[in-house]
Amino acid sequence: MAEQTPDVDAGRKPAAREENGGDGKAGDNPRQKSRRRFIIILVVALLIAGALLFYWRSTFYEDTDDAQVNGHLIQVSSRINGNVLSVPVTENQRVKAGDVIVELDPKDYQTTVQQDEANLAAAQSNYESNNVNVPVTAVSANTNVEAIAATLAQVKSSVTQAEQQVEANRQAVAQADANFIKAKLDVERYTPLVQRDVISKQQFDQAVATAKADEAALNQAKANVAASEASLRMTEDTVVQRKAQLTNAKTAPDQIKIQKAKTAQAEAQVEQARAELAQAKLNLSYCRIVAPVDGIITRKSVEVGQNVSTGQNMTTLVSLNDVWITANFKETQLNHMRAGQSVKVTVDAYGGRAYDGVITQIGGATGSVLSLFPPENATGNYVKVVQRVPVRIDLSNRDEDSDHLLRPGLSVEPKVRIKD
Repeated sequence: MAEQTPDVDAGRKPAAREENGGDGKAGDNPRQKSRRRFIIILVVALLIAGALLFYWRSTFYEDTDDAQVNGHLIQVSSRINGNVLSVPVTENQRVKAGDVIVELDPKDYQTTVQQDEANLAAAQSNYESNNVNVPVTAVSANTNVEAIAATLAQVKSSVTQAEQQVEANRQAVAQADANFIKAKLDVERYTPLVQRDVISKQQFDQAVATAKADEAALNQAKANVAASEASLRMTEDTVVQRKAQLTNAKTAPDQIKIQKAKTAQAEAQVEQARAELAQAKLNLSYCRIVAPVDGIITRKSVEVGQNVSTGQNMTTLVSLNDVWITANFKETQLNHMRAGQSVKVTVDAYGGRAYDGVITQIGGATGSVLSLFPPENATGNYVKVVQRVPVRIDLSNRDEDSDHLLRPGLSVEPKVRIKD
C-alpha cells in the first residue's frame, strides 16, 4: 500500500499540466492574455501621450514658477510741516481715493491765508491808484506844456515892452539932462546980470527955479531908467524860469512812462500777492492728507500729537487697482517670447485660480545685472549660469480682479503661449 501512493500522485501530475495549458503557467488562458495586452497598450499609449504632451507644452508654451504679483507701494508723506491732529485710519485698512489718512493742525496756515488776503487787497488798491494816475499824468503833463508855452510867449512880449520902456526912460534922461544943463547955464548967465540990475530979480528967480525943476526931472528920469532896467531884468529872469519849466514840461512822455512803470510794478506786486495767497491756500489744503488711489494702508508710522516735517513718510499705501505680474523666465525661454502674447496666470494663494494676461514688456537686463552687487565675470573663475530676465505681464481684463484678490508679493505661475 505504501508503494502504490507515489504511483497515484505521479498519475495525477500530467493531468494537471494538461489542464493548465500544457506548460504549467496560470497566465496562459485567453482572458489573462487579453488583459496583459491591454495593459501594455495602455502603458504605451500613456507614454506616447506624455511624450506628445511634453512636446506640445515645450513647443507651444513657456512657463515658470519664479513669478510674483507686483504693484505700486505709495509712500504717503507730508508736504508741509505741522502737528498731527488726527489719524482716522489703521493698519491694513482699505481706503478709497480721497479718504483722509492724516489731518494736521491748520491754524497757522489759516492765519497765513488771512494775511496774504490782506496783502493782496493792499496790492490791488495800490495798482488801481497807479493805474488811474496814468491818464491823469498824461493830461496834466500835456496841459502844463501848453500853459507854460503860452506864459513864456507872454513873458517874452513883456521883455520887449520892458526894453522899450528902458529905452524911452533913457531918452527922457537925456532930455532932462539937456534941460538941466540949459537951466544951469541960464542961472550962471543971469547971476552977473541981476547983480548989475540988467534983469529983474524975478527973471533970475524964475531961472533958478527952472534949473531946480530940470534937475529934479533929471533925477526922476534917472530913477525911471533904473526902475525900468530892474523890471527888464526881472522879466528876463522870468523868461529863463519859463524856459526851464517848459523844458521840464516837455519831459511829459518820460513822466508818463515812469507812471506806467509804477503801474506795472504795482500790477506785478498784485500777481506776487495772488501767488502767495494761492500757495498759502495750497499749504492749508495740505493739512488734510488724503489717499491718492484706492488701496490698503500698511506700515503706519504716525500718531496724534506728533510733529511731522516736509517729506516725512507717514504710511505706505498699497494700490490694488494697478497690479501686474513680474515673471523671471530663463534666457533660454525667450527665443519665441514677444510682447502681446497671451498668458494664463495661476495664483497659488487661491487654489490655482487662473487669470488671463498678456505680455507687455520684456526686461532690458537680467536680474543679476540689476541686483545690488552685479557679478564680476572678469575674475578668471567664470561659471556659466542660466540667467533670468524679468517679463511684465498685465491682466487682459481688469474686471477679473474686481474683488482685488491679487496682492503684491503673491506667488503665481504664468504660462505663455508662444505659438498658435
